[in-house]
Amino acid sequence: MAALCLVQAVDVLGITVVIAALPTMLRSLGAPPSMAGVLATSYAMAFGGLLMLGARLGDRLGSRRVLLAGLLGFAGASTLAGAAPSLAVLVVARCVQGAAAAASVPAALRLLSEVARDEATRRRALAAWSAAGAAAGASGLLAGGLLTSLVGWRAVFWLNLPLAGLLIVAVLRSVPWSAARSRAGVDWVGALLLTSGLMSLILAASLLEHGSSLLAGALLAAAGSVLLALFAHSQRTARHPLLPRVALRERRLRVGAGTAFINTATTSSAVTLATLYLQNARHVSPAAAGLMLLPFSLCVILGAGVASRSLQGRDPAATMAAGLGLIAAGDGALLLPGVDLLLPACAALSGLGIGLSSVAANTVGTDVRDEHRGTAAGILNTAAQLGTALGVSAAVLIASVSERAGLPLRWSRVPREVPARGELAA
Repeated sequence: MAALCLVQAVDVLGITVVIAALPTMLRSLGAPPSMAGVLATSYAMAFGGLLMLGARLGDRLGSRRVLLAGLLGFAGASTLAGAAPSLAVLVVARCVQGAAAAASVPAALRLLSEVARDEATRRRALAAWSAAGAAAGASGLLAGGLLTSLVGWRAVFWLNLPLAGLLIVAVLRSVPWSAARSRAGVDWVGALLLTSGLMSLILAASLLEHGSSLLAGALLAAAGSVLLALFAHSQRTARHPLLPRVALRERRLRVGAGTAFINTATTSSAVTLATLYLQNARHVSPAAAGLMLLPFSLCVILGAGVASRSLQGRDPAATMAAGLGLIAAGDGALLLPGVDLLLPACAALSGLGIGLSSVAANTVGTDVRDEHRGTAAGILNTAAQLGTALGVSAAVLIASVSERAGLPLRWSRVPREVPARGELAA
């Protein structure tokens, strides 16, 4: 269980660990600040867009085999990123990293549900899984800032090599083999349409932040909408659809996925804006900003532990509602005066909320028939990653537009200096 939860931690860490190093990376590679958005979103776009395909491959080929292949691919892509001589090579490496994470995460979650055979153990395992992912995502800002300051930005990627190696050894020694669960074909067309559509929408949100890119952003948004409409149509006609209609009829899966999306959309966006505010408006160092947000990570772990106990014999809906309420309170408190002093407490509230709500959402979403658990794992993780990508993009877009329009939104006060504009694109 520890090895499988660490797979989740390492893969999710890859999303946020690069943010603090973005300006240094761009300067080192001779790239303009405007390319920060492309570099920051390439991993998340591939991760979220290919998760469902990764889940189906795990069902067809065996989760343990796909997990090991994903870890090898992640190590290889990290090697390429650490040695990247140009921005183009680094972006390609980040996309491959995201694709490898998309293969390994749903496979690890499926294996976790198989290893945890009784209900009590399963609740504890899901709590550890949620805590590992959320804490890794939040602590990535601090880790990236420290590594960049002390060693250099390439160390952010070199660190993945020993981590991936240790995880491969741990999986080989401790995780049992899993047989293929399905011989159905893989919907490659559906995977291409879904991934392309999602990537187009995320990139469009990044471009719409800049007045000079409005037309390109609007065209990309329109293209993404068309691609997703084609994906929805293909799922009704495909022989082996990427999203099995039988699985989508599972109400518990729909509730879990919807909650997973809201969890990350409302917390990742607030944490990202808080980080930009501290570093750019208050001129706080990346390491200091990460320390101010450390209560978020600690309270995620606390909330996950509380959720594991509170779910014993209780309706998960109450735990999800309590968690979402705490997230709303934490986000709302950011609007109060003196936010610099209140920010650690606000982060703590949000962390406690997502710890409670994410464990309950995973518990509900994976409580489906055995043949649908692999698909459920992919849907839950896709919803969470898309919540992060779309939530952050929407929040930063609103802040950027309100700044240009002169609207009195507190968190629209993102500084106007370059490279703040490039960092804002992240």
